[in-house]
Amino acid sequence: MGVTLKQIAEIAGVSRGTVDRTMHGRGRVNPETAKRILEIASELGYRPNPVGRALALTRKTILIGIIVQSSSTPFMKLVIEGIQKASEELHDLGAEVLTEFLESVDAKQTIEAMDRLIDKGVQALALTAVDGNDLRERINSLAEDNNIPVITFNSDILGTKRLCYVGQDSFRSGETCAYLMSLALRGSGKVFPLTGHLTNVAHQQRYLGFAKECEAHPGIELLPLQPCFDKDHYAYELTMHALREYPDLSGIFVIANGQSGVCQALMDAKKKSQVSLIAYDLTPQNRQHLLEGHIDILIGQGAFQQGHQPPLLLYNYLLSGAKPEQEFLYTDILIKTKYNL
Repeated sequence: MGVTLKQIAEIAGVSRGTVDRTMHGRGRVNPETAKRILEIASELGYRPNPVGRALALTRKTILIGIIVQSSSTPFMKLVIEGIQKASEELHDLGAEVLTEFLESVDAKQTIEAMDRLIDKGVQALALTAVDGNDLRERINSLAEDNNIPVITFNSDILGTKRLCYVGQDSFRSGETCAYLMSLALRGSGKVFPLTGHLTNVAHQQRYLGFAKECEAHPGIELLPLQPCFDKDHYAYELTMHALREYPDLSGIFVIANGQSGVCQALMDAKKKSQVSLIAYDLTPQNRQHLLEGHIDILIGQGAFQQGHQPPLLLYNYLLSGAKPEQEFLYTDILIKTKYNL
């Protein structure tokens, strides 16, 4: 006969309700008490009953929290469409998706948003991550002490107990862009890399992959990395400065947002015919830039899927305890030109 919550409660010297809250992430439990309960459950070999878990969850609304950073950017608007679609689908199954929208990429703001959602009673979280030890510790604390599963999407954070990551293989994507740039420049030329945020792991990995592949092409000179903080006007000024500083500039690699600012700078400086531009994201505006020849190659990364998949994965985990089949659920690296858009 299996171990019951009542038996765990008796050994831990707490109420069955405290054990239930600890095992299912319902409400707040003293971290030390929760840790003791989980240790006892592990030692006794406790395994939750999937049927009982499902019945318990269907007696109340399942709440899933989503945190979206850089939410006003064109790319994230596509991700949000995926979240909204998943929210509609889950609503019919008795679940509710609560979403926090953050304007920037900031670990402190992310933790504050996590706490707000926890206070509202969410039983699971999905978030776009930013690199930072405080956020890393908060995710681990939720998983270990509160039994609240976390999934990252679009941008991952390593060294955590999160269930999985949904998004592009950013390092391999960066390598792909460097290879394409080497073909465009015939293996030689100065390249200006422009990123969104230095603390965004996806942006970091794209740059690292790009830089690594550039090492295989000695004729390509990679200029210092500059962040535009997802702002087109910053991207414009940084691009104009690079064009003045390096009159022989051959390529620009836009790692995240700021594509329109770069395109405008190239047009104002009358340099588009001399500079190859590779950028990310199949947003409506970027598609137009591609069709008009302002961008040479666009890299798509499955924006809708990145927003749609995490809420559904969390719902299935809450309902049956089923973990995602893989830790890294990579979306495609889509290569688009004006000829195959």
